[in-house]
Amino acid sequence: MIHEYSQQKIAYLGPEASFTYIAAESLFPQEQHIPMTTIPECIDAVVEGKVKYAVVPLENALEGIVPLTIDYLYHEVDLFVVGEILEKIQQHLMVNRVQLANWHNVEEIHSHSHALAQCHKYLSYRFSGVPLIQSSSTSAAAKFVAENPDRCIAAIGNSSSAEKYNLEIVEKNIHDFHFNHTRFFVLSKQNSRLPIEQSIGEPKTTLMLTLPSDESGTLHQVLSVFAWRKLNLSKIESRPLKTGLGQYFFIADVLADENHVMMRGAFEELKSIGVTVKSLGTYYTYNTPET
Repeated sequence: MIHEYSQQKIAYLGPEASFTYIAAESLFPQEQHIPMTTIPECIDAVVEGKVKYAVVPLENALEGIVPLTIDYLYHEVDLFVVGEILEKIQQHLMVNRVQLANWHNVEEIHSHSHALAQCHKYLSYRFSGVPLIQSSSTSAAAKFVAENPDRCIAAIGNSSSAEKYNLEIVEKNIHDFHFNHTRFFVLSKQNSRLPIEQSIGEPKTTLMLTLPSDESGTLHQVLSVFAWRKLNLSKIESRPLKTGLGQYFFIADVLADENHVMMRGAFEELKSIGVTVKSLGTYYTYNTPET
C-alpha cells in the first residue's frame, strides 16, 4: 500500500504470519520486515535506529487496550505515531496434520493471551478443562505446534499462520463475537505522516495527558477544553502513573489535526491549568485485507 519507503526495515511482533505481520505487510508490502519477540523490542528497534518503523498492537475491540504498548510509549520512549492500521481478527483452531485424527482430544491449546480470551466461550464449551498455554503471539503458538508433531496440541491463530507452518484448520472463526478488530500503531522517530492515499476517515491525534493534582473537577476541566471547541474525542482511557495508588495519566484520541488552530488553542489552555500534554502526533487510518 505504501510504496515510498521501499527497502526500509519494518519491525513487527513476530514471528512471521502473526496478526502484526499481516498488518505490517499490508501497509509496507515492499519493505524488509524484521520480526521481534516482544513489543518493547519492536519499539526499541526504532529508538536505536535499527528500523525505520515499528508496527505494534494497541487495542482490540473485545479485549481493550494493550497496556504494554501504551505504557512503554508513555514511560520509556519519545516516538510518534505516523499511521494506524485496522485489521479484522479471525481466529481459527489448528493442529499438526499428524494429529488430525485426534484433534478432538487435544491436551493443550496454545495462543496469545488475547486470542485465548477472544475465544473464551468456544473454549469453555468445546474444551473445558484443557490447559490453555500463553504464547508471545498467535504465530509463535502455531510454530510451536508445528515443531512438536508428536504431541496432541492445538493452536489458535489466523489462516496465514496455518499456511506458513503447514497446520490444518479444524474449526474456523471460533472467536466469541463477530466484530473483532485490532488497532496497530506505526511508530517512528520523526513526527511525519504516511501518505494519505487509501487511508480511511479523518486525521486523528493521540494525546497523553497528566493532570496536575487530584483536585475535584480537574478532569471535567480537561474535557471542557475539547468540548467547547467542538473537538471530538473518539476515545479516552486512564492508565496508572506507576507512582502511587490512585494516580493516573489519560490517553485521548482526538479526531483533528494537532496543527489545527483549535487544537493549538486546546494545548495552550491545558497548559494554563497545569496539564502536561504529550502528543504522539497526527496520523491516518488504513485497513488490511481480510485474512
